[in-house]
Formats: sequence, C-alpha cells, structure tokens
Amino acid sequence: MTARLVVLVSGSGSNLQALLDASRDPSYGAKVVAVGADRFEIAGLARAEAAEVPTFVCRVADFATRDLWDKALTEAAVQHQPDLVISAGFLKLVGPEFLRAFGGRYLNTHNALLPSFPGIHGPRDALAYGVKVSGATLFIVDEGVDTGAIIAQVAVPVLDEDTEETLTERIKVVEREQLVEYVGRMARDGWTLNGRKVTVP
Repeated sequence: MTARLVVLVSGSGSNLQALLDASRDPSYGAKVVAVGADRFEIAGLARAEAAEVPTFVCRVADFATRDLWDKALTEAAVQHQPDLVISAGFLKLVGPEFLRAFGGRYLNTHNALLPSFPGIHGPRDALAYGVKVSGATLFIVDEGVDTGAIIAQVAVPVLDEDTEETLTERIKVVEREQLVEYVGRMARDGWTLNGRKVTVP
C-alpha cells in the first residue's frame, strides 16, 4: 500500500520537489497527497499546483490565538489522512493538538548534526563554533525545538574557506537525499520508536 504524505512548506519547496519527484516512481512507496503552508504566494505552493497536488494555507495572523491556528492546521492536515507529515522548510512550531494527531509520524530535517546547533541558524552557528564536520539530521518532531528522536544523520565536512552560504548549499544537497531515502524506507518498511531510538529496517 502506498503511504500518504502531507508536506508542510514556508518557502521555495526544494525538499518538497525532491519528494514529488521520488513519488512519481510507484516503487517508492509514498505519494504526496497534499501540501500545506503558512503563507500564500510561495514557490512551494506553486510546485504543488504544478504537480496537481491539493494545497491548503493556514496563516498564524488569521487566528486570534496560536492554539486556534494549531487546531486549524491539524484539521486541514487530518482531512488528507496522512501516514506521515513532513516539515519541508516549514518555519512554524506546531502546537500540542498537531502533535497529538501526528505524534511519532511528523518528521523534520535540520541543517546541522543535532543535538548540536539547533534553531534556524545551524550552519552559521557551526561555522562560528569552528567545528570541522557539520551535516543534516532527520528527526521525529516533539514539543521542543529540534529535540526529537533522531532517524538519520549525514555528515558534511566544513572547509576552511566555507561561508554560511556555501556550507548551507552543500548541506542542502545531502539533506534532500537523506529525506527522500528515509521517507521512502519508512513508507515501505515501517519504523519503530523506542524511547529516543528510531529503527528503520
């Protein structure tokens, strides 16, 4: 059976595009059934529309409280009955209702080797610290910021001449590959979560 993916985006949607491309192959085992966003008129939504994938938008500013936004986002995603929800550059922290609905199956990717350098400036912080290796982490989202159980990691060497931009771009390449590989494996073969340990066959 093909796993159903809902992908959340806030910007260009390059990770979304990688998943859309992969899911064109029936053997991949997963298909993007909807794309959600926290703003209108972004490239990620255009990519979804070009692929004829349904979209929905839930803007925080349109709701009186963050909890009401979280409820609306949850309801919009639930309508598409996803097996996995993927944060692909989604720049909003979801709330308790969303995590209750999708706990253990809401995935995010981060451009550093967690638990080092969480937050929105992973490559910049890694360079400032002077580490020799950075990379990308795929994890299951929990209540914290980049604190969930780690599914997979891939290392990227930090070069002496690296800037934030060059390191970010090199991480993005392996980040996309890791995301596509592990979403496919989880869709086809399942996974187990035991405490903080995630096992993907």
